[in-house]
Amino acid sequence: MSVSLNPDKEVVSRIKQGLKEKDGFCPCRVGKLPEYKCICEEFKAQIADPEFEGFCHCMLYYKTKE
Repeated sequence: MSVSLNPDKEVVSRIKQGLKEKDGFCPCRVGKLPEYKCICEEFKAQIADPEFEGFCHCMLYYKTKE
């Protein structure tokens, strides 16, 4: 299992800018709830799931199973 940044540098740049503007909270979600702080609770659960492979909600991170 590994977690890496999206290989699309433009996506990474836009999401990182959004994170700066929202004080580290997911720019793809409405509000600043604790569970939306990057790395969000949703993706932490997906990281813990051995069967999950894919991007986080905002497409910044990608988790591989292997």
